[in-house]
Amino acid sequence: MESIQHKIVSVNGIQMHMAEKGGEAEDGQVILFLHGFPELWYTWRHQMLALSSLGYRAIAPDLRGYGDTEAPGSITSYTSLHIVGDLVALMDSLGVDKVFVVAHDWGAIIAWYLCLFRPERVKAFFCLSVPFRPRNPNRKPIETLRAFFGDDYYMCRFQEPGKIEAEIDRWGAKEVLKRMLTSRKPGPPCWAKENPFGVDPERPVTLPSWLSEEDLDYYAAKFDQSGFTGGLNYYRALDLNWELTAAWTGTVVKTPVKYVVGELDSVYTTPAIKEYVDNGGFKKDVPLLEEIVVMEDVGHFINQERAEQVNNLIYEFISKF
Repeated sequence: MESIQHKIVSVNGIQMHMAEKGGEAEDGQVILFLHGFPELWYTWRHQMLALSSLGYRAIAPDLRGYGDTEAPGSITSYTSLHIVGDLVALMDSLGVDKVFVVAHDWGAIIAWYLCLFRPERVKAFFCLSVPFRPRNPNRKPIETLRAFFGDDYYMCRFQEPGKIEAEIDRWGAKEVLKRMLTSRKPGPPCWAKENPFGVDPERPVTLPSWLSEEDLDYYAAKFDQSGFTGGLNYYRALDLNWELTAAWTGTVVKTPVKYVVGELDSVYTTPAIKEYVDNGGFKKDVPLLEEIVVMEDVGHFINQERAEQVNNLIYEFISKF
């Protein structure tokens, strides 16, 4: 881990923290790793070490609002246009024309937008967990989610500024992160109004082998420092994204893609998602989708839970280009 270098770069009007390994890689062999919620560049530690040892330059930023990257105060500063703008500016600042993208969770959502907005900057996309979701021109996302899953669906619970932050403060960042990162409950995540994270002092969580106390401490320290509002603002900008991306309605993604997901992932097991992935809808919207891999007995945080397996799949995919 000590061999991973860190720097702050000015991109798109903000200061962005990035981690980097393998800066001596040949031109065209750059991998841009994009994390999700509630994570940081650190989620890619295993992939960065493995892929840089194979000759790639691994770049993993803390996305806008996370960790050591600046967190603008306004919800309207967290649209897909802002985040993709950050990434294009990051590539430009590093003198990188095209990248392989490896992304998970919210990082994957942003990567799909990057493929739509600036496809010429992406050689291929290795997608974890969140498939492409075509824009529904008839109804906004939060309205749709509330109709399907109710007010307790986690994305709906995130909408009111300050409310879920107060719940996190009540239990503490470390306890909340431990609950989120180790959850393996399939299906749409719905959180009770009282104790949404299910904290029970008499039934403490045992950390799995893939998440050490040291790892958890790193995440907790960074979220204690930055808070969760930046990451939550991505969810609060979902309807604004819908408004801003009307011009891309019906657009297909023309980037080569490999999709990998755990069979217990709460995204994959949410009604309609599994059917979309398995029954051809995904391939129709992403015609260069090369393969779908569903890993048995794996939850949402797949790149940490099955690091070596994911590393091998990434290399197997991107080494073809």
